[in-house]
Amino acid sequence: MVVGIPKEILENEGRVAALPSEVAEYVKMGFEVLVETNAGAAAFQSDDDYKAAGASIVADVADLWDRADIILKVKQPEPNTALGKHEAELMSEGKILITFLHPANPSNHGFVRTLAERKVTALTMDGIPRISRAQTMDALTSMSTITGYKSVIMGAHRLPEFIPMIGTAIGVTRPRNCLIIGTGVVGLQAVATAKRLGGVVRALDIREAARTEADSLGAKIAGFEVPPEIAMAEGGYARSLPQEWLEKEREALKPVAVDSDLIILSALVPGEVAPVLITEEMVAGMRPGSVIIDVSVDQGGNCACTQAGKEVYVDGVLVSAIANIPGSMPVVASWLYGKNMLEYVKNLFKNGLDAPDWDDDIVQSTLVTRGGEIVHKGTLQAMGVSSEGAAS
Repeated sequence: MVVGIPKEILENEGRVAALPSEVAEYVKMGFEVLVETNAGAAAFQSDDDYKAAGASIVADVADLWDRADIILKVKQPEPNTALGKHEAELMSEGKILITFLHPANPSNHGFVRTLAERKVTALTMDGIPRISRAQTMDALTSMSTITGYKSVIMGAHRLPEFIPMIGTAIGVTRPRNCLIIGTGVVGLQAVATAKRLGGVVRALDIREAARTEADSLGAKIAGFEVPPEIAMAEGGYARSLPQEWLEKEREALKPVAVDSDLIILSALVPGEVAPVLITEEMVAGMRPGSVIIDVSVDQGGNCACTQAGKEVYVDGVLVSAIANIPGSMPVVASWLYGKNMLEYVKNLFKNGLDAPDWDDDIVQSTLVTRGGEIVHKGTLQAMGVSSEGAAS
């Protein structure tokens, strides 16, 4: 069985799905490994490094996609302008694609349908369940750690003033108010980073446990309490709020948001479109020069003014929705992601390379397309299609 690792073509993406250390492990498992020329260059991994690990280097990317039974990627399929084809169109019946698909995002529905039509088995790394057995495969947590740290650094870079209180000969600067919305892995790392930079940090999350963790890091807790049966889904993740509760959350959030200088948005519901929590009215009420970093953009964004992949000024407020923040730290991101992917593949083929375990609960949670059908529940819901019998 052949594993193919193409070079990522998304703009500003420096990660690679496997470092040479992981390639060596795939070879030990019995896979033949093809790596596209310069696939690891942005992570400072040479073609010679991959050859030494047992891979074959392929210059013709179309040939790599054609020969590989399994494609390992980092990001979702993208249009390949050099070939004049979308990467999803390079796959054929029976092939397997494993990557971050973010399939519930409406902008990704087109290639999800293409993968289904071409009878590709597509698995998304953002669907790994939060269970003990899956911890070493949890690429979303790995990438979220990077995103939480880097989002605050990005915000500090874009703010036109200091974050901490700084004394000078002519006066003292005011410490900036930093609001972190969604205190999962991204949010908690953002809280810790903003605190280290000297900001006045407030945090909001509908889950009591997440609020407690943010409080333990020194954040002031904002917002309001939501009954656990409404706020919590299986595995400790946030649940999509009913419209009436979503409106209540926005009302509670409004005075805190307009008083913030830096807002980090990371409220996500796994496999579903991100809730819009920051309204146009809130943005208009913020101080000019304030900054919003929306890291939930892969699933649609938490701000009504978010424009995916862009940074725009709205009423003097910078709304940054640069996707793929982990891609800007390719060395550590590739190391983490590659380890997560390797453990996932080992689990999928634990019964042998000729017997992938499609009934495994972790695999079931990540299945997006199989047998010509879209089977991912969150994606079907986002498409407005019945999800009866679909994988979660």
